[in-house]
Amino acid sequence: MKGKEWTVDEERQLRKNFEDGRSLREISTMLEKSPEAVRAKLKRLGIEVDKRPSTVIRLSTSNVILPEELISLEDTLKTLVAALKMSCSSGLTKLEIHRLQVVAMLVKTYSEKLPVYLNLRGLEQRLFELESKYSDLAKKTLSKKVESDPSSA
Repeated sequence: MKGKEWTVDEERQLRKNFEDGRSLREISTMLEKSPEAVRAKLKRLGIEVDKRPSTVIRLSTSNVILPEELISLEDTLKTLVAALKMSCSSGLTKLEIHRLQVVAMLVKTYSEKLPVYLNLRGLEQRLFELESKYSDLAKKTLSKKVESDPSSA
């Protein structure tokens, strides 16, 4: 199914936002397009998406590279299972035990926050759809009003 055509202004915004380092998800939200449509349009424009450097943030003394996409809940739970299995090993050092505890805590937090985030993203997408439908309806109503009473325009 093909979506609505890209305007020149949308293409300009796409290029600028991508060059400014915004994620495909951020750009797709701003332009009210799917991330797949944004990626495909960049490719058609000859822009290589995967060549852009990743966003890096600083946490204490370490640099952390932010992923483009979120980890699935399944992959998160697999990490937890791996940590659980490893914690059953004998001869772990205190540092290894501490790291496994941190991994377990992070997985727990992530698995609690991911559904909340996904729900909010779903609500946001629904809001964009409703705004678009409302705008279309307002335009149709206005055009019908003009057709029925040209003097009101």
